[in-house]
Formats: sequence, C-alpha cells, structure tokens
Amino acid sequence: MPEYTTTSRFRLSGLCFLLQIITIILFAVFVRYSPESSPSFCSQQLNCSWRNKDVGFQHPRFRDVHLQALLGFGLLVAFLGRYGPGSVAINILIMAFAIQWAVLIQGFLHFFLNGKIYVGAQSMVSANFCTAAILISTGAVLGRVNPVQMLLLTLLGVILFTLNEYILLSLIGVRDSGGSLTVHTFGAYFGLMVSRILHQPHMEKSKKQQDTGNQPDVFAVVGTIYLWIFWPSFTSATTVRENAEPWAVLNTYFSLAASTLATLVLLPVLHEEGTLQMVQIQDATLAGAAMMGMAGEMLVTPFGSLVAGFLAGLIPPLGFRFLTPVLCSRLKTQDTCGVHNVHGLPGILGTLLGTLLTALATADAYGGRLEFMFPLVAQGSWTATDQALCQLCALPITLLLATLGGSLTGAVLKMKGLRSPPDTQYLENTVLWEVAEEGCDHRASRKEPGTSTLV
Repeated sequence: MPEYTTTSRFRLSGLCFLLQIITIILFAVFVRYSPESSPSFCSQQLNCSWRNKDVGFQHPRFRDVHLQALLGFGLLVAFLGRYGPGSVAINILIMAFAIQWAVLIQGFLHFFLNGKIYVGAQSMVSANFCTAAILISTGAVLGRVNPVQMLLLTLLGVILFTLNEYILLSLIGVRDSGGSLTVHTFGAYFGLMVSRILHQPHMEKSKKQQDTGNQPDVFAVVGTIYLWIFWPSFTSATTVRENAEPWAVLNTYFSLAASTLATLVLLPVLHEEGTLQMVQIQDATLAGAAMMGMAGEMLVTPFGSLVAGFLAGLIPPLGFRFLTPVLCSRLKTQDTCGVHNVHGLPGILGTLLGTLLTALATADAYGGRLEFMFPLVAQGSWTATDQALCQLCALPITLLLATLGGSLTGAVLKMKGLRSPPDTQYLENTVLWEVAEEGCDHRASRKEPGTSTLV
C-alpha cells in the first residue's frame, strides 16, 4: 500500500507542524520563567517562599527523572523484535510533544499566577511524570496504532492525566509522590481501555507480536540498568522535603532487589524450560518500582520494603501466565507490553499498601515528617484514618477516569481516516525508520531498507 504510506507520512508531518505551532503560540502568551529559575524575577506580586528550596536539590531530580523517562522507558519497549527500533522512535516523538503539552496543561492548574504559567525545575519534573504515564499507556497499544494516533492519544492522555492528578493531589489531598496511582495505575488502565476500543480480531497473535531477537534483549538489559540507576530518584522526586528523600530512595532499592529475586522463584514452576529471559527481570523491576510509588516516602521499614517488593515481583510472571490470556480471549483486550501485569496490578497493590501505612501513621513514628506529609493529620483536623480513606477513595476515582477517558480516546482514534490498514506490516519497523534485517524479527524475511514503525 504505497499510497497509504505516502499519505500517512504527510498526515504525520502536518499534525506535527500544527501541534508545534499551537504550542509555540501558547508558550509565547502564557509561559514565563519561575522565580526559582530567575532570581530577579521575584516581584511583590509573587509568593517566592518556594525559592527557599534548594535549587541544586531540584535540578538533579529533574535530570534523573528525565533520563529515566527517556532512556528507561525508551529502551524497554525495544524488547519486541518486530517493533523495537520504531517503538523507540515513537517514544521520543511522544516525549517531545508530551512534555511541552504537559507544561501547559499542568501549568494552568498548578503553576498559574497573574495570567501566566511559571515554569521551573518542579514543573518540568511534573511534566516528566505525566509523560511517563503516557508512555505506559502506549505500551498497551504498541504495534496496533500509527504515530498520528499516538500523538492524538498523547494529546488527550495528558489532559486526562492532569485532571486526575489535580483531583487527587490538590482537591482530595492524596499523597502519591512516586505515582502508584497517578502514573502507573492511571497509565496502565487508560492504555488498556484504548486497546479494548481499538480491538482488532485479526491481530490476536500475541505470540507473533512479541517475538524477540538477541539485539532487542540487549536493549532490555540497558533499559533495566537505567531503571535501577534512576528509578529511586524518580520515586523521591516529589517528596516534600529533603529529609523525606532517604526513605523513598532506600525503600525503592529494597523493593527492586526483592522483586527481581521473586521472578527466579516462580521461573521453574511456571515455565518447563526454566530459562531466564532479560524481559522477565525487566518486568519484575518495573513491578517493584510501581509498588513503592505511594508507599516509598512512608514508614515501610526496610524489611517491609523487601516483603512488598517480593510480592510485586510475583505479579508479572503469574499475570502473564494466567491473566493475559483471559484479557485477550475473554475481554478482547490486547496488551502488547503487558502493562496490566507490570504497572496496573502492582500500582493497585502499592496504593493499598500506602493506604495501610497512612492509617498507621503517628506523630511518634514520623516525627517532624508528619506535618509535611500529612499536614491535616498533624494539625489535628483529620485523623490518620480519615487520610487513609482519602487515599483509598482515590483508587476508584483513578480507575473511573482512566476507563472513561480511555473509552473516549479510543473512540477518537477509531475514527475513519485515522485507522491503519489491516496489514500489520505497516505498523512494524517500516516507513520512516531504516532498519537492517538484524534489527527486526530475525525470523522475518528480508525487507527493503527505508521502512519503519512510524506510519
């Protein structure tokens, strides 16, 4: 279908041009440097108390979170042999637009003052969190949507993510520094609902879709290493004060370690060949990180982090063995990268753990941290049980917004003119990404160069 390929290229080019021009105009009208970025910018009209935060403490966080989203998520999707190089390109495309769009949408709700959006290190960290959620969502539909649909998914997903985050963090007062709810749970179930709406019976060949080769395994190795290096910074990036950071970092590391070992426990039980694959370690690492999203900055205790991480590490192998076939055959929901097992279920479990720890929070245990983490509890306006109920109520709210928003987004992407042709080769490593034979599925026949995933 050369005509379709040519049309798709021009459609993608036109959409990128339109979105960038709109973003430039909105930035010119609304976006300004925050006081923390420009000392001379602090006027009497602005509340500059937040400049007291250590700026050097903020910018390394932004760097680590950005690298985590760009390299961690970008390389992890390359484990699929048929979509690897092209999916990395799509991830970079999504990040390039999502960060700009998130700065605007989040800015109107969180950083808007006197008719302007003030952007600094903290707003960029928030934008990267939003981007991470969108990248999780795309993992559910990878290989079944083209780049134009991916950009539209990002456009709507950022708005819905920001709405959910605003309701949970600003209106209800939920604590979710590492994003068990706002990033992992929302991103997973938003993507799954989009996948359900876009269900295509002729593409129910998950085994074929997930063929991997030796080179993609190398990408998974590098991506997993980046997760180990940067995810503790990701989890602690929005902790309220510096003295809350060590808990989040340590709890995340312990959880990652225990979740990795949990994979080896189930390997000989669930798989006859008993051969460890890098993708399984990758999934366990992600599950352990999702588990500590909400609870990381709380008093989990080191042994509690190990227990939680171990339980999280059991979810992906069990989920891929028993739940994924049910999702595909009964619920007609295709999940290319297994985000339900790797992000969704661990995110829910992490939310429940965070709720339990919130209910057990006391001034004696937390000391001065309590007033920064749960100010209403420290002031006596709420009890720890009240705060825990808020944490728990945030779960159904997130699931509701994710499913309704995913249904709406899926309906938009399914509109005539946006859908790809039924031939799946036009969603593989073909069209804008030049790939040698070894870069694609090693069992596929040789294709002419000049073809890529970006259709």
